Amino acid sequence: MPDFRRVTDDFTTAPQISVADVAEAAARGFTTIVCNRPDGEDPGQPTAAEVAAAAEAAGLTYVHIPFSGPPGPAQVEAMAAAVAEAPGPVLAYCRSGTRSITCWSIGQAMSGAFGRGELVGLGRAAGYDLSGALGG
Repeated sequence: MPDFRRVTDDFTTAPQISVADVAEAAARGFTTIVCNRPDGEDPGQPTAAEVAAAAEAAGLTYVHIPFSGPPGPAQVEAMAAAVAEAPGPVLAYCRSGTRSITCWSIGQAMSGAFGRGELVGLGRAAGYDLSGALGG
């Protein structure tokens, strides 16, 4: 069973998903999958193209916003746009889920949608420590 970690009703993170996990994501009502992992980061990881093909076959939107290390402004803006444009809940993944929630959280803090303390609490509830990325 995939390790989907609900952050809000509209945003969930996960460690690396498999191609088979895409069908589970669709069954759980996600409409968009965001990958924050560059191809080739680990041996055996599915490529963006493989997950994108599975997402398309399942009727899901797939967005690839790869980065290593802290997200830059371009990645934060792309994540915010992907979430804003999604017609329903978003599942974002990377190696552990930390890059995905960090990128999303920075965008949420910048937009004022959530306060820093609230985001740190949401992260903690989902199993992530955002205090270094967001303070609070």
